[in-house]
Amino acid sequence: MNRKELKKKLVDLCTQMHQQTVERLTEEMNEAYQNAAEYGNPEDWLDTYKMDMLRKRDACSLKLQKVGEEMKTLELINPEKILDKAAFGSVIITETQKLFIAVGLGKVVVDDETYFVISQSVPLFHAMKDHKAGDIFRFRDTEDKILEVF
Repeated sequence: MNRKELKKKLVDLCTQMHQQTVERLTEEMNEAYQNAAEYGNPEDWLDTYKMDMLRKRDACSLKLQKVGEEMKTLELINPEKILDKAAFGSVIITETQKLFIAVGLGKVVVDDETYFVISQSVPLFHAMKDHKAGDIFRFRDTEDKILEVF
């Protein structure tokens, strides 16, 4: 598989994971609202079930907003563009791991290869930012060599 195809698969997988999260959060939010609505008026002032359900709905709403922002960020990545240095949207292969700089999703598997999807705000990215293939960067007292960037 060529570099553009791999990057496209990574972007598609990240988008799919976010879409699944949106569906799950929307379901949780609707369920919490429905539970609160069906519960009716509290039995007494110590009864907090309804407020707990509404708080859960609000928490899901905030998470949903964050996921929506991350999806917009993913849309900014052009899988057709091959980058030559560690930057947003690049795939970086080092001697020890394979990374995709996008949004913080963690470990994903594409074609039986493990990649770590990280955001630009994590310290590891800052350690390798603007480095090119062949460069050595230092992170937490450990050196690592960048083998490929695209």
